[in-house]
Amino acid sequence: MRELVTVQVGEFANFVGSHFWNFQDELIGLAADPLGDAVFKNQHLNMDVLYRSGETQQGVLTYTPRLVSVGFKGGLGSVSARGTLYNDDADRPSDIITWRGNVATHHTEQRKKNLFLQSLSEEEQENSVNGKNNGRGEIEDKDIVECLEKDVTFWTDFSKVHYHPQSLYQFNGSWVDAQEFNNYGIGKESFTWSLQGEEIDERLRFFVEECDHIQGFQFIVDDSGGFSAIAGDFLESVADEYSNTPVLLYSVRSPTSPSTLRENKRQIVSRDLHDAVSFARLSSFCQLCVPVGLPSLSRSKATSYLCIDDQKPYHCSAVYAAALHSIGLPLRMEAHGPTTDSCYVSGAVHVNDMVRMLAGQGRQNMVAILDISMPAPSLSGKHLGQSLLGSLQPLTPEVKEDAEDLLALESMTVHGVFGSGGERASISELKDQISAAYEGESVRPMLCHLSAAQCPLPVPLPFPSIFGNLVGQHGQLLATPISSASFRGSLDVHSIPMAARLRSSNAILPFLERRLTNLLRHGTVQGSSAAPLLRSWGFGREELEDMGESLSKMVLALNPHSLSSSDSD
Repeated sequence: MRELVTVQVGEFANFVGSHFWNFQDELIGLAADPLGDAVFKNQHLNMDVLYRSGETQQGVLTYTPRLVSVGFKGGLGSVSARGTLYNDDADRPSDIITWRGNVATHHTEQRKKNLFLQSLSEEEQENSVNGKNNGRGEIEDKDIVECLEKDVTFWTDFSKVHYHPQSLYQFNGSWVDAQEFNNYGIGKESFTWSLQGEEIDERLRFFVEECDHIQGFQFIVDDSGGFSAIAGDFLESVADEYSNTPVLLYSVRSPTSPSTLRENKRQIVSRDLHDAVSFARLSSFCQLCVPVGLPSLSRSKATSYLCIDDQKPYHCSAVYAAALHSIGLPLRMEAHGPTTDSCYVSGAVHVNDMVRMLAGQGRQNMVAILDISMPAPSLSGKHLGQSLLGSLQPLTPEVKEDAEDLLALESMTVHGVFGSGGERASISELKDQISAAYEGESVRPMLCHLSAAQCPLPVPLPFPSIFGNLVGQHGQLLATPISSASFRGSLDVHSIPMAARLRSSNAILPFLERRLTNLLRHGTVQGSSAAPLLRSWGFGREELEDMGESLSKMVLALNPHSLSSSDSD
Protein backbone atom coordinates (compact mmCIF):
# COMPACT_ATOMS: atom_id res chain seq x y z
CA MET A 1 0.00 0.00 0.00
CA ARG A 2 1.33 3.41 -1.03
CA GLU A 3 -0.22 6.32 0.89
CA LEU A 4 -1.27 9.74 -0.41
CA VAL A 5 -1.38 12.82 1.81
CA THR A 6 -3.93 15.42 0.68
CA VAL A 7 -3.54 19.15 1.30
CA GLN A 8 -6.30 21.71 0.67
CA VAL A 9 -5.46 25.43 0.77
CA GLY A 10 -8.12 28.11 0.41
CA GLU A 11 -11.88 28.35 0.62
CA PHE A 12 -12.79 27.10 -2.85
CA ALA A 13 -10.22 24.31 -2.56
CA ASN A 14 -11.99 23.24 0.62
CA PHE A 15 -15.34 23.30 -1.18
CA VAL A 16 -13.85 20.94 -3.79
CA GLY A 17 -12.30 18.83 -1.05
CA SER A 18 -15.57 18.58 0.87
CA HIS A 19 -17.30 17.00 -2.13
CA PHE A 20 -14.25 14.81 -2.81
CA TRP A 21 -14.31 13.36 0.72
CA ASN A 22 -18.08 12.92 0.55
CA PHE A 23 -17.54 10.64 -2.46
CA GLN A 24 -15.00 8.58 -0.53
CA ASP A 25 -17.25 8.36 2.53
CA GLU A 26 -20.15 7.23 0.35
CA LEU A 27 -18.01 4.51 -1.25
CA ILE A 28 -16.99 3.25 2.19
CA GLY A 29 -20.61 3.14 3.33
CA LEU A 30 -21.89 1.42 0.18
CA ALA A 31 -19.17 -1.22 0.37
CA ALA A 32 -20.31 -2.09 3.91
CA ASP A 33 -24.06 -2.05 3.12
CA PRO A 34 -25.34 -5.66 3.11
CA LEU A 35 -28.25 -4.61 0.87
CA GLY A 36 -26.12 -2.43 -1.42
CA ASP A 37 -25.37 -2.77 -5.12
CA ALA A 38 -22.75 -5.46 -5.81
CA VAL A 39 -20.78 -3.03 -8.00
CA PHE A 40 -19.93 -1.02 -4.85
CA LYS A 41 -19.02 -4.13 -2.85
CA ASN A 42 -16.41 -5.08 -5.45
CA GLN A 43 -14.72 -1.69 -5.84
CA HIS A 44 -11.18 -3.10 -5.57
CA LEU A 45 -10.07 0.33 -4.34
CA ASN A 46 -7.72 0.58 -1.37
CA MET A 47 -9.17 3.39 0.76
CA ASP A 48 -6.16 3.16 3.09
CA VAL A 49 -4.28 5.11 0.41
CA LEU A 50 -6.32 8.19 1.40
CA TYR A 51 -7.41 7.33 4.95
CA ARG A 52 -5.72 6.60 8.27
CA SER A 53 -6.89 4.29 11.05
CA GLY A 54 -6.75 5.60 14.61
CA GLU A 55 -8.20 5.26 18.07
CA THR A 56 -9.57 7.77 20.55
CA GLN A 57 -8.56 7.86 24.22
CA GLN A 58 -11.81 6.03 24.92
CA GLY A 59 -10.72 3.17 22.67
CA VAL A 60 -13.09 3.99 19.82
CA LEU A 61 -11.65 3.09 16.42
CA THR A 62 -11.57 5.91 13.86
CA TYR A 63 -11.02 6.13 10.11
CA THR A 64 -10.30 9.65 8.89
CA PRO A 65 -8.83 11.36 5.80
CA ARG A 66 -5.06 11.80 5.72
CA LEU A 67 -5.60 15.52 5.20
CA VAL A 68 -4.35 18.99 6.10
CA SER A 69 -6.84 21.75 5.29
CA VAL A 70 -5.95 25.46 5.50
CA GLY A 71 -8.61 28.15 5.61
CA PHE A 72 -9.88 31.38 7.16
CA LYS A 73 -10.46 31.67 10.88
CA GLY A 74 -14.22 31.27 11.25
CA GLY A 75 -14.47 29.44 7.92
CA LEU A 76 -15.77 26.19 9.42
CA GLY A 77 -19.27 27.43 10.19
CA SER A 78 -20.89 25.33 12.93
CA VAL A 79 -18.16 22.66 12.86
CA SER A 80 -15.34 22.55 15.41
CA ALA A 81 -11.74 22.63 14.17
CA ARG A 82 -11.09 19.71 16.53
CA GLY A 83 -13.81 17.58 14.99
CA THR A 84 -16.24 15.44 16.98
CA LEU A 85 -14.47 12.09 17.15
CA TYR A 86 -11.71 13.06 19.59
CA ASN A 87 -13.43 14.78 22.49
CA ASP A 88 -10.28 16.30 23.94
CA ASP A 89 -9.96 19.50 25.91
CA ALA A 90 -7.64 21.33 23.51
CA ASP A 91 -9.92 24.35 23.33
CA ARG A 92 -10.48 24.70 27.09
CA PRO A 93 -8.56 27.48 28.89
CA SER A 94 -5.58 26.33 30.94
CA ASP A 95 -5.79 26.25 34.75
CA ILE A 96 -2.20 27.52 34.94
CA ILE A 97 -2.21 31.24 35.74
CA THR A 98 0.68 33.18 34.23
CA TRP A 99 -1.00 36.60 33.89
CA ARG A 100 -2.35 38.65 36.83
CA GLY A 101 -3.70 41.57 34.86
CA ASN A 102 -7.23 42.10 33.56
CA VAL A 103 -8.56 39.41 31.23
CA ALA A 104 -11.27 39.96 28.63
CA THR A 105 -12.94 37.01 26.93
CA HIS A 106 -14.76 37.50 23.62
CA HIS A 107 -17.15 34.87 22.35
CA THR A 108 -18.83 34.70 18.98
CA GLU A 109 -22.29 33.19 18.85
CA GLN A 110 -22.07 29.62 17.61
CA ARG A 111 -23.56 29.19 14.19
CA LYS A 112 -26.64 27.01 14.14
CA LYS A 113 -26.34 23.70 12.30
CA ASN A 114 -28.35 23.37 9.12
CA LEU A 115 -30.80 20.51 8.56
CA PHE A 116 -28.14 18.27 7.03
CA LEU A 117 -25.72 18.62 9.92
CA GLN A 118 -28.60 18.23 12.38
CA SER A 119 -29.55 14.97 10.70
CA LEU A 120 -25.96 13.70 10.99
CA SER A 121 -25.94 14.53 14.72
CA GLU A 122 -29.28 12.78 15.25
CA GLU A 123 -28.08 9.71 13.40
CA GLU A 124 -24.88 9.53 15.45
CA GLN A 125 -26.77 9.92 18.71
CA GLU A 126 -29.15 7.11 17.78
CA ASN A 127 -26.26 4.89 16.79
CA SER A 128 -24.43 5.52 20.06
CA VAL A 129 -27.54 4.87 22.18
CA ASN A 130 -29.09 1.95 20.33
CA GLY A 131 -26.10 0.53 18.49
CA LYS A 132 -27.95 1.07 15.25
CA ASN A 133 -30.03 3.70 13.50
CA ASN A 134 -33.73 2.93 14.04
CA GLY A 135 -34.82 5.77 11.81
CA ARG A 136 -36.92 7.59 14.45
CA GLY A 137 -36.90 11.34 14.49
CA GLU A 138 -35.21 11.52 11.08
CA ILE A 139 -35.27 14.76 9.12
CA GLU A 140 -36.72 14.21 5.66
CA ASP A 141 -34.12 13.81 2.92
CA LYS A 142 -36.09 16.05 0.59
CA ASP A 143 -35.96 18.85 3.16
CA ILE A 144 -32.18 18.41 3.46
CA VAL A 145 -31.70 18.63 -0.30
CA GLU A 146 -33.90 21.72 -0.49
CA CYS A 147 -32.08 23.33 2.45
CA LEU A 148 -28.65 22.87 0.85
CA GLU A 149 -29.82 24.21 -2.50
CA LYS A 150 -31.08 27.37 -0.81
CA ASP A 151 -28.18 28.10 1.53
CA VAL A 152 -24.60 26.83 1.65
CA THR A 153 -22.19 29.36 3.15
CA PHE A 154 -19.32 27.18 4.37
CA TRP A 155 -17.80 24.04 2.89
CA THR A 156 -18.60 22.27 6.15
CA ASP A 157 -22.33 22.87 5.59
CA PHE A 158 -22.47 19.82 3.31
CA SER A 159 -19.59 17.72 4.65
CA LYS A 160 -20.56 14.25 5.91
CA VAL A 161 -17.01 13.28 6.92
CA HIS A 162 -15.29 13.11 10.32
CA TYR A 163 -11.88 14.82 10.35
CA HIS A 164 -8.87 14.25 12.60
CA PRO A 165 -8.05 17.11 15.04
CA GLN A 166 -4.78 17.68 13.16
CA SER A 167 -6.57 18.20 9.83
CA LEU A 168 -8.37 21.53 10.00
CA TYR A 169 -6.07 24.56 10.36
CA GLN A 170 -7.43 28.11 10.52
CA PHE A 171 -4.85 30.85 10.47
CA ASN A 172 -5.41 33.49 13.16
CA GLY A 173 -6.04 37.15 12.50
CA SER A 174 -7.66 36.36 9.15
CA TRP A 175 -11.22 37.52 9.62
CA VAL A 176 -10.95 38.93 6.14
CA ASP A 177 -13.71 39.42 3.64
CA ALA A 178 -13.02 36.75 1.01
CA GLN A 179 -13.89 39.34 -1.65
CA GLU A 180 -10.95 41.45 -0.49
CA PHE A 181 -8.52 38.56 -0.07
CA ASN A 182 -8.11 38.58 -3.82
CA ASN A 183 -4.43 38.88 -4.73
CA TYR A 184 -1.00 37.49 -4.00
CA GLY A 185 0.14 40.51 -2.01
CA ILE A 186 -2.69 40.34 0.52
CA GLY A 187 -1.78 36.71 1.19
CA LYS A 188 1.84 37.67 1.83
CA GLU A 189 0.78 40.46 4.20
CA SER A 190 -1.67 38.29 6.13
CA PHE A 191 0.52 35.26 6.69
CA THR A 192 4.26 35.01 7.31
CA TRP A 193 5.42 31.44 6.88
CA SER A 194 8.56 31.84 9.00
CA LEU A 195 6.37 32.91 11.94
CA GLN A 196 3.13 30.95 11.42
CA GLY A 197 4.01 28.09 9.10
CA GLU A 198 5.59 25.77 11.65
CA GLU A 199 2.23 24.62 12.99
CA ILE A 200 1.05 23.70 9.49
CA ASP A 201 4.34 21.86 8.89
CA GLU A 202 3.84 19.94 12.14
CA ARG A 203 0.33 18.91 11.14
CA LEU A 204 1.60 17.64 7.80
CA ARG A 205 4.49 15.87 9.49
CA PHE A 206 2.01 14.07 11.77
CA PHE A 207 0.36 12.41 8.77
CA VAL A 208 3.54 11.80 6.78
CA GLU A 209 5.34 10.05 9.63
CA GLU A 210 2.48 7.57 9.94
CA CYS A 211 2.95 6.46 6.32
CA ASP A 212 4.86 3.28 5.54
CA HIS A 213 5.51 4.11 1.87
CA ILE A 214 4.15 7.52 0.89
CA GLN A 215 3.63 7.77 -2.87
CA GLY A 216 3.07 11.50 -3.00
CA PHE A 217 1.24 14.66 -2.00
CA GLN A 218 -2.04 15.72 -3.58
CA PHE A 219 -2.40 19.51 -3.28
CA ILE A 220 -5.70 21.24 -4.07
CA VAL A 221 -5.06 25.00 -4.01
CA ASP A 222 -7.41 27.94 -4.53
CA ASP A 223 -5.02 30.07 -6.59
CA SER A 224 -7.41 32.94 -7.35
CA GLY A 225 -6.42 35.16 -4.42
CA GLY A 226 -4.30 35.48 -1.29
CA PHE A 227 -4.26 31.76 -0.54
CA SER A 228 -1.97 31.35 -3.53
CA ALA A 229 0.86 33.03 -1.60
CA ILE A 230 0.28 30.82 1.45
CA ALA A 231 0.20 27.71 -0.74
CA GLY A 232 3.43 28.78 -2.46
CA ASP A 233 5.23 28.96 0.89
CA PHE A 234 3.69 25.64 1.96
CA LEU A 235 4.79 23.94 -1.27
CA GLU A 236 8.30 25.36 -0.92
CA SER A 237 8.50 23.95 2.61
CA VAL A 238 7.32 20.54 1.35
CA ALA A 239 9.87 20.59 -1.48
CA ASP A 240 12.65 21.29 1.03
CA GLU A 241 11.64 18.66 3.58
CA TYR A 242 10.33 15.91 1.27
CA SER A 243 12.46 16.44 -1.81
CA ASN A 244 12.06 12.84 -3.06
CA THR A 245 8.27 12.76 -2.76
CA PRO A 246 6.32 13.90 -5.86
CA VAL A 247 3.66 16.59 -5.65
CA LEU A 248 0.53 16.52 -7.81
CA LEU A 249 -0.99 20.02 -7.81
CA TYR A 250 -4.55 20.95 -8.77
CA SER A 251 -4.87 24.74 -8.86
CA VAL A 252 -8.60 25.39 -8.66
CA ARG A 253 -10.74 28.49 -8.89
CA SER A 254 -14.44 29.27 -8.99
CA PRO A 255 -16.07 30.90 -12.04
CA THR A 256 -15.34 34.57 -12.70
CA SER A 257 -17.47 36.94 -10.66
CA PRO A 258 -19.56 39.45 -12.66
CA SER A 259 -17.79 42.21 -10.72
CA THR A 260 -14.56 41.51 -12.64
CA LEU A 261 -16.28 42.76 -15.78
CA ARG A 262 -16.35 46.21 -14.18
CA GLU A 263 -12.66 46.32 -13.21
CA ASN A 264 -10.60 49.37 -14.14
CA LYS A 265 -7.25 49.18 -15.91
CA ARG A 266 -5.25 49.07 -12.68
CA GLN A 267 -7.35 46.22 -11.32
CA ILE A 268 -6.99 44.30 -14.59
CA VAL A 269 -3.19 44.65 -14.48
CA SER A 270 -3.20 43.49 -10.85
CA ARG A 271 -5.32 40.47 -11.77
CA ASP A 272 -3.09 39.59 -14.74
CA LEU A 273 0.06 39.84 -12.62
CA HIS A 274 -1.50 37.77 -9.87
CA ASP A 275 -2.29 35.00 -12.37
CA ALA A 276 1.25 35.09 -13.75
CA VAL A 277 3.24 35.11 -10.48
CA SER A 278 0.83 32.72 -8.77
CA PHE A 279 1.16 30.11 -11.51
CA ALA A 280 4.92 30.58 -11.85
CA ARG A 281 5.54 30.15 -8.14
CA LEU A 282 3.13 27.27 -7.50
CA SER A 283 4.25 25.27 -10.54
CA SER A 284 7.91 25.59 -9.53
CA PHE A 285 7.36 23.34 -6.49
CA CYS A 286 5.42 20.45 -8.03
CA GLN A 287 6.06 17.68 -10.54
CA LEU A 288 2.69 17.89 -12.30
CA CYS A 289 0.41 20.95 -12.34
CA VAL A 290 -3.25 20.78 -13.40
CA PRO A 291 -5.12 24.14 -13.68
CA VAL A 292 -8.86 23.62 -13.03
CA GLY A 293 -11.58 26.25 -13.24
CA LEU A 294 -13.45 27.76 -16.18
CA PRO A 295 -14.57 31.42 -16.31
CA SER A 296 -18.12 30.11 -16.73
CA LEU A 297 -18.78 26.45 -15.95
CA SER A 298 -22.50 26.75 -16.72
CA ARG A 299 -21.87 27.78 -20.34
CA SER A 300 -19.16 25.23 -21.05
CA LYS A 301 -19.52 22.09 -23.14
CA ALA A 302 -18.42 20.08 -20.10
CA THR A 303 -21.81 20.64 -18.45
CA SER A 304 -24.13 19.81 -21.36
CA TYR A 305 -26.21 17.48 -19.16
CA LEU A 306 -25.89 19.54 -15.98
CA CYS A 307 -27.63 22.62 -14.58
CA ILE A 308 -24.97 24.77 -12.90
CA ASP A 309 -25.30 28.09 -11.11
CA ASP A 310 -21.88 29.75 -11.54
CA GLN A 311 -22.44 31.92 -8.47
CA LYS A 312 -22.78 28.88 -6.20
CA PRO A 313 -19.40 27.40 -5.17
CA TYR A 314 -21.46 24.45 -3.85
CA HIS A 315 -22.42 23.66 -7.48
CA CYS A 316 -19.15 24.29 -9.32
CA SER A 317 -16.94 22.56 -6.77
CA ALA A 318 -19.03 19.38 -7.09
CA VAL A 319 -18.11 19.03 -10.78
CA TYR A 320 -14.42 19.66 -10.16
CA ALA A 321 -14.40 17.22 -7.23
CA ALA A 322 -15.98 14.54 -9.42
CA ALA A 323 -13.20 15.03 -11.96
CA LEU A 324 -10.47 14.82 -9.29
CA HIS A 325 -12.05 11.68 -7.84
CA SER A 326 -12.13 10.00 -11.24
CA ILE A 327 -8.64 10.92 -12.40
CA GLY A 328 -7.25 9.83 -9.02
CA LEU A 329 -8.83 6.35 -8.98
CA PRO A 330 -5.76 4.61 -10.52
CA LEU A 331 -3.65 5.84 -7.57
CA ARG A 332 -5.59 3.54 -5.23
CA MET A 333 -6.67 0.66 -7.41
CA GLU A 334 -5.63 -2.72 -6.06
CA ALA A 335 -2.70 -3.67 -8.28
CA HIS A 336 -2.54 -7.08 -9.93
CA GLY A 337 0.26 -8.77 -11.83
CA PRO A 338 1.84 -6.99 -14.80
CA THR A 339 0.09 -9.32 -17.26
CA THR A 340 -3.19 -9.86 -15.41
CA ASP A 341 -6.17 -7.59 -14.83
CA SER A 342 -8.97 -7.84 -12.30
CA CYS A 343 -12.47 -8.08 -13.70
CA TYR A 344 -13.26 -4.95 -11.65
CA VAL A 345 -10.28 -2.60 -12.16
CA SER A 346 -7.39 -2.15 -14.57
CA GLY A 347 -4.50 0.27 -15.01
CA ALA A 348 -3.32 0.98 -11.44
CA VAL A 349 -0.51 3.54 -11.20
CA HIS A 350 1.30 5.57 -8.53
CA VAL A 351 1.89 9.34 -8.58
CA ASN A 352 5.45 8.81 -9.85
CA ASP A 353 4.11 6.71 -12.74
CA MET A 354 1.63 9.42 -13.68
CA VAL A 355 4.33 12.10 -13.53
CA ARG A 356 6.70 10.05 -15.70
CA MET A 357 3.98 9.35 -18.26
CA LEU A 358 2.82 12.94 -18.66
CA ALA A 359 5.81 15.09 -17.73
CA GLY A 360 8.86 12.86 -17.78
CA GLN A 361 9.12 12.05 -21.48
CA GLY A 362 8.83 13.72 -24.86
CA ARG A 363 8.74 17.49 -24.37
CA GLN A 364 8.66 17.11 -20.57
CA ASN A 365 5.69 19.46 -20.24
CA MET A 366 4.54 19.44 -16.60
CA VAL A 367 1.28 21.39 -17.09
CA ALA A 368 -1.61 19.05 -17.88
CA ILE A 369 -5.14 19.68 -19.13
CA LEU A 370 -8.05 18.06 -17.26
CA ASP A 371 -10.95 16.84 -19.41
CA ILE A 372 -14.20 15.35 -18.16
CA SER A 373 -17.32 13.56 -19.38
CA MET A 374 -20.07 13.81 -16.74
CA PRO A 375 -22.05 11.64 -17.07
CA ALA A 376 -20.09 9.60 -19.59
CA PRO A 377 -22.17 8.16 -22.48
CA SER A 378 -22.51 4.43 -22.99
CA LEU A 379 -20.01 2.65 -25.19
CA SER A 380 -22.81 2.31 -27.76
CA GLY A 381 -24.05 5.87 -27.44
CA LYS A 382 -24.34 6.41 -31.18
CA HIS A 383 -28.09 7.09 -30.98
CA LEU A 384 -27.26 10.26 -29.06
CA GLY A 385 -24.67 11.21 -31.66
CA GLN A 386 -21.92 11.27 -29.05
CA SER A 387 -18.97 8.93 -28.57
CA LEU A 388 -17.15 8.63 -25.26
CA LEU A 389 -13.95 10.21 -26.60
CA GLY A 390 -15.93 13.00 -28.22
CA SER A 391 -17.76 13.75 -24.99
CA LEU A 392 -14.57 14.68 -23.08
CA GLN A 393 -14.41 18.44 -22.56
CA PRO A 394 -11.80 20.59 -20.75
CA LEU A 395 -12.16 21.96 -17.22
CA THR A 396 -8.81 23.73 -17.69
CA PRO A 397 -9.20 27.38 -18.79
CA GLU A 398 -7.71 29.06 -21.87
CA VAL A 399 -7.22 25.82 -23.80
CA LYS A 400 -7.01 25.75 -27.59
CA GLU A 401 -9.91 23.79 -29.05
CA ASP A 402 -9.33 21.03 -31.61
CA ALA A 403 -5.56 21.27 -31.27
CA GLU A 404 -3.81 18.57 -33.29
CA ASP A 405 -0.77 17.30 -31.43
CA LEU A 406 1.00 14.15 -32.54
CA LEU A 407 3.24 14.34 -29.45
CA ALA A 408 0.38 14.49 -26.94
CA LEU A 409 0.51 12.22 -23.88
CA GLU A 410 -2.66 11.14 -22.10
CA SER A 411 -3.80 9.30 -18.99
CA MET A 412 -7.51 8.49 -18.97
CA THR A 413 -9.81 6.92 -16.39
CA VAL A 414 -13.22 5.51 -17.32
CA HIS A 415 -15.47 3.96 -14.69
CA GLY A 416 -19.02 2.74 -14.34
CA VAL A 417 -19.93 3.17 -18.04
CA PHE A 418 -22.66 1.15 -19.69
CA GLY A 419 -21.94 -1.30 -22.49
CA SER A 420 -23.76 -2.45 -25.56
CA GLY A 421 -26.42 -4.43 -23.69
CA GLY A 422 -27.45 -1.66 -21.32
CA GLU A 423 -25.49 -3.25 -18.46
CA ARG A 424 -22.26 -1.90 -17.00
CA ALA A 425 -19.45 -2.63 -19.42
CA SER A 426 -16.88 -5.24 -18.44
CA ILE A 427 -13.27 -4.14 -18.14
CA SER A 428 -12.31 -6.07 -21.28
CA GLU A 429 -15.21 -4.60 -23.29
CA LEU A 430 -14.32 -1.10 -22.15
CA LYS A 431 -10.65 -1.48 -23.05
CA ASP A 432 -11.46 -2.92 -26.47
CA GLN A 433 -13.96 -0.16 -27.27
CA ILE A 434 -11.64 2.66 -26.17
CA SER A 435 -8.76 1.15 -28.13
CA ALA A 436 -10.94 0.89 -31.25
CA ALA A 437 -12.10 4.49 -30.78
CA TYR A 438 -8.51 5.73 -30.70
CA GLU A 439 -7.68 3.70 -33.79
CA GLY A 440 -10.49 5.50 -35.60
CA GLU A 441 -9.17 8.96 -34.74
CA SER A 442 -7.41 10.88 -37.50
CA VAL A 443 -4.90 12.30 -34.99
CA ARG A 444 -3.90 10.03 -32.11
CA PRO A 445 -1.79 10.86 -29.06
CA MET A 446 1.73 9.51 -28.93
CA LEU A 447 0.82 7.63 -25.74
CA CYS A 448 -2.43 6.97 -23.89
CA HIS A 449 -2.61 5.07 -20.62
CA LEU A 450 -6.11 3.76 -19.83
CA SER A 451 -7.35 2.96 -16.35
CA ALA A 452 -10.78 1.39 -15.95
CA ALA A 453 -13.15 0.42 -13.15
CA GLN A 454 -16.67 -0.97 -13.02
CA CYS A 455 -17.59 1.10 -9.96
CA PRO A 456 -19.40 4.35 -10.94
CA LEU A 457 -19.31 7.67 -9.09
CA PRO A 458 -21.76 7.47 -6.15
CA VAL A 459 -24.01 10.48 -5.58
CA PRO A 460 -24.19 11.27 -1.84
CA LEU A 461 -27.25 12.90 -0.30
CA PRO A 462 -25.60 16.35 0.10
CA PHE A 463 -24.58 16.47 -3.58
CA PRO A 464 -26.22 19.47 -5.32
CA SER A 465 -29.22 19.14 -7.62
CA ILE A 466 -27.32 19.78 -10.84
CA PHE A 467 -28.38 16.92 -13.12
CA GLY A 468 -30.55 17.73 -16.11
CA ASN A 469 -33.70 15.78 -16.94
CA LEU A 470 -31.89 13.66 -19.55
CA VAL A 471 -29.90 11.91 -16.81
CA GLY A 472 -31.37 8.65 -15.49
CA GLN A 473 -31.24 7.12 -12.02
CA HIS A 474 -27.88 5.46 -12.67
CA GLY A 475 -26.51 8.21 -14.88
CA GLN A 476 -27.77 6.85 -18.19
CA LEU A 477 -28.15 9.51 -20.87
CA LEU A 478 -31.75 9.42 -22.07
CA ALA A 479 -33.19 10.30 -25.47
CA THR A 480 -36.26 12.00 -23.94
CA PRO A 481 -36.67 13.98 -20.70
CA ILE A 482 -37.55 11.87 -17.67
CA SER A 483 -39.64 14.48 -15.86
CA SER A 484 -40.98 17.98 -16.10
CA ALA A 485 -38.36 19.20 -13.61
CA SER A 486 -35.41 20.94 -15.25
CA PHE A 487 -32.90 19.64 -12.68
CA ARG A 488 -32.53 16.54 -10.52
CA GLY A 489 -30.51 15.72 -7.41
CA SER A 490 -29.32 12.90 -5.21
CA LEU A 491 -32.84 11.60 -4.54
CA ASP A 492 -33.30 11.02 -8.28
CA VAL A 493 -29.77 10.14 -9.48
CA HIS A 494 -27.91 7.60 -7.34
CA SER A 495 -24.71 7.12 -9.36
CA ILE A 496 -23.18 8.20 -12.66
CA PRO A 497 -20.61 6.80 -15.11
CA MET A 498 -17.56 9.02 -15.51
CA ALA A 499 -14.60 9.59 -17.78
CA ALA A 500 -11.71 11.92 -16.97
CA ARG A 501 -8.44 12.54 -18.78
CA LEU A 502 -5.16 14.30 -18.11
CA ARG A 503 -3.32 15.28 -21.27
CA SER A 504 0.02 16.88 -21.92
CA SER A 505 -0.64 18.79 -25.13
CA ASN A 506 0.23 21.99 -26.96
CA ALA A 507 -3.42 22.94 -26.44
CA ILE A 508 -2.26 24.44 -23.10
CA LEU A 509 -0.15 27.05 -24.93
CA PRO A 510 -2.69 29.93 -24.73
CA PHE A 511 -2.80 29.49 -20.95
CA LEU A 512 1.00 29.58 -20.67
CA GLU A 513 1.56 32.33 -23.23
CA ARG A 514 -0.90 34.68 -21.55
CA ARG A 515 0.90 34.38 -18.21
CA LEU A 516 4.31 34.80 -19.82
CA THR A 517 3.18 37.83 -21.84
CA ASN A 518 1.65 39.56 -18.83
CA LEU A 519 4.70 38.93 -16.70
CA LEU A 520 7.03 40.30 -19.37
CA ARG A 521 4.81 43.28 -20.16
CA HIS A 522 4.05 44.40 -16.60
CA GLY A 523 6.67 42.71 -14.48
CA THR A 524 10.12 42.68 -16.02
CA VAL A 525 10.12 45.49 -18.58
CA GLN A 526 12.18 48.51 -17.47
CA GLY A 527 10.08 51.33 -16.07
CA SER A 528 6.85 49.34 -15.77
CA SER A 529 4.10 51.16 -13.87
CA ALA A 530 3.34 47.87 -12.08
CA ALA A 531 6.83 47.62 -10.54
CA PRO A 532 5.77 49.22 -7.22
CA LEU A 533 2.85 46.79 -6.96
CA LEU A 534 5.14 43.79 -7.42
CA ARG A 535 7.63 45.16 -4.89
CA SER A 536 4.79 45.48 -2.38
CA TRP A 537 4.04 41.79 -3.02
CA GLY A 538 7.63 40.96 -2.08
CA PHE A 539 9.06 40.33 -5.56
CA GLY A 540 12.40 41.77 -6.66
CA ARG A 541 13.49 42.17 -10.27
CA GLU A 542 15.79 39.13 -10.17
CA GLU A 543 13.03 36.81 -8.91
CA LEU A 544 10.64 38.10 -11.57
CA GLU A 545 13.23 37.47 -14.28
CA ASP A 546 13.67 33.90 -12.98
CA MET A 547 9.91 33.43 -13.20
CA GLY A 548 9.89 34.77 -16.74
CA GLU A 549 12.66 32.36 -17.71
CA SER A 550 10.75 29.45 -16.20
CA LEU A 551 7.56 30.34 -18.08
CA SER A 552 9.54 30.85 -21.30
CA LYS A 553 10.94 27.33 -21.02
CA MET A 554 7.42 25.93 -20.63
CA VAL A 555 6.26 27.73 -23.75
CA LEU A 556 9.35 26.77 -25.77
CA ALA A 557 8.96 23.12 -24.86
CA LEU A 558 5.58 23.09 -26.61
CA ASN A 559 6.29 25.66 -29.31
CA PRO A 560 9.96 26.04 -30.32
CA HIS A 561 8.92 28.64 -32.93
CA SER A 562 8.03 31.09 -30.15
CA LEU A 563 11.76 31.62 -29.47
CA SER A 564 12.12 34.56 -31.85
CA SER A 565 9.03 36.38 -30.59
CA SER A 566 10.11 35.80 -26.98
CA ASP A 567 13.56 37.23 -27.72
CA SER A 568 12.04 40.31 -29.32
CA ASP A 569 10.12 41.01 -26.11
